[in-house]
Amino acid sequence: MTKTGSASKPPSALPSALGYRMPAEWEPHESTWLAWPHFRGDWPGKFEPIPWVYAEIVRNLARHERVDLIVNSPNAERRARAVLELADALSENVRFHHWRTDRVWTRDSGCIFLTRNSAPQGRKPPVIEDANGTAEAVPFPKPSHRKSSTGKQDGPRIALHFQFNGWAKYPNYKLDEKIGGRMAKAAGARVVRPVVVHPNGGEHRVVLEGGSIDVNGCSTLLTTEECLLSTTQQRNPPMDRAAYEQLFADYFGVQSVIWLDSGIAGDDTHGHVDDITRFVAPNTVVTMVEQNEQSENYAPLYANLWRLKAARVSSGSSDGQKLEIVEIPMPRPVVFEGRQLPASYANFYIANGVVLVPVFNDPNDRIALNVLAEVFPTREIAPIYSGDLIWGFGALHCMTQQQPEN
Repeated sequence: MTKTGSASKPPSALPSALGYRMPAEWEPHESTWLAWPHFRGDWPGKFEPIPWVYAEIVRNLARHERVDLIVNSPNAERRARAVLELADALSENVRFHHWRTDRVWTRDSGCIFLTRNSAPQGRKPPVIEDANGTAEAVPFPKPSHRKSSTGKQDGPRIALHFQFNGWAKYPNYKLDEKIGGRMAKAAGARVVRPVVVHPNGGEHRVVLEGGSIDVNGCSTLLTTEECLLSTTQQRNPPMDRAAYEQLFADYFGVQSVIWLDSGIAGDDTHGHVDDITRFVAPNTVVTMVEQNEQSENYAPLYANLWRLKAARVSSGSSDGQKLEIVEIPMPRPVVFEGRQLPASYANFYIANGVVLVPVFNDPNDRIALNVLAEVFPTREIAPIYSGDLIWGFGALHCMTQQQPEN
């Protein structure tokens, strides 16, 4: 594979050099971004219950934080409001944005918001782009006083807008590719579009979905080789392992990367980590295991488990310590129209005061809920039935994207 160099910006202008990092999901949120379901092709023959599942998600989230809800049009907003009102989910904590989308998976199509630890000293301001692609130097550390459409002042916030290409699989993604920039503009953030440099000097805009990574907020990142390094559904042909690790260092402030092997059966993203292993504390992960030796997931998940046992983590207080690993058993296979679906408890979402957990009317639902209640003792655990939702090949984490407090 042709090796690709680091980002084209000078080192002093990269987010990590300016004190930015990708925060852990459990850190305080300003809001959660969702897109209202409309594409029946994601749930053929099962679309009717999906808006009601979304209403339950919004109802649970809006009690704890603002929900920024993307709808296709004013008419779509009226239809969504009617469902939300019937489900007792409509409140002043739900704000609507009229943007057309292809699909609803904002974890992957949306931007990734960074937080800033401290003002850089002796650094030149970076030249980065706004949501319309206009380049300008961003003055740091002085914040502007422009307010975003969500009503917050525009401080020194950065949003990474990676290219989105429909998981290198689906052709209908052109509208979704624009969503990250629109989210960033609405949040009053400056947009950075990460690129890497070819050996010949050309630039490659990086494709990266939010579901392909998970971070502990303290310089360690989880991902899989199947998603990022495989030639199947290949997102970034010029990039190898070293190029990805440099990208994570430059843009996320990551110092160590834990490479797992592969994802679960039925995952059409080809190996997203948010279906298998998640950070729940700086030095703790929950990871899925399969107890049935005949299952297609048995060997891959145990291979991932052994890699986790060998891994070392940067957790803020110390580097190089072993991970604490909490195992959760997989649900029984969820099959529809002869196809196994990517049902997994790891696709939970951590919000302010609540953790939304997918459940499948399975005996292991109770185990998963109890384990997560122990892991998150100060948060409510809200089970969301996802047996119909998973027919769209995604669940709660796939559809959400957090906007951290500025």
